[in-house]
Amino acid sequence: MARYTGPSCRLCRREGMKLYLKGTRCETAKCAMERQWRNQPPGQHGLSHGKPSEYAVRLREKQKLRRYYGVLERQFRRTFSEAAKETNTGEALLTLMERRLDNVVYRLGFAPSRPAARQMVCHGHFLLNGKRVTISSITVKSGDVIKLRDREATKKLVEANRQLSSGRTPPQWLTLDEATLEATVAALPTREDVSIQIDEQLIVEFCSR
Repeated sequence: MARYTGPSCRLCRREGMKLYLKGTRCETAKCAMERQWRNQPPGQHGLSHGKPSEYAVRLREKQKLRRYYGVLERQFRRTFSEAAKETNTGEALLTLMERRLDNVVYRLGFAPSRPAARQMVCHGHFLLNGKRVTISSITVKSGDVIKLRDREATKKLVEANRQLSSGRTPPQWLTLDEATLEATVAALPTREDVSIQIDEQLIVEFCSR
């Protein structure tokens, strides 16, 4: 019988891709997605599922994006409404998700996973442009500066997380001073900076119906 690995692994199997919900474990051979017995859809009759409908395909893409960034449905709809104001709605949606503060903290290597990054932001471990923030959904802008709070507990936590995330480097649109651990949003991310493999046009079609 297959060993139970927790709800996060089941979500990855359901979406057919790594969502990195278990942090650095997802980057090792211990990841459930790397095991041969996991290479099938979830459920006892996973291999016998029929062809999904167009609605199901579009819904799956939307859910995949939501789970990757860990946002609730209401948060997702709010972000989509903002992205719909732009010419390229799909690309705008992805870049807005990428600019969430919790995602930036994760991408900088300050946290081992996005859920952990969200918790760290909510606990007030970071300063944004010199001000303490506790809202993980804040959208960063070009020129914003992210710093650690001047607390020993914060510094120890981030250093421990950076050791776990030593193989991860910040994307080009973020610059990090290794000495002070001060990060700057050097530019806004583009579609190429979004690492998730997803068809954003399917999401736009689903949300625009």
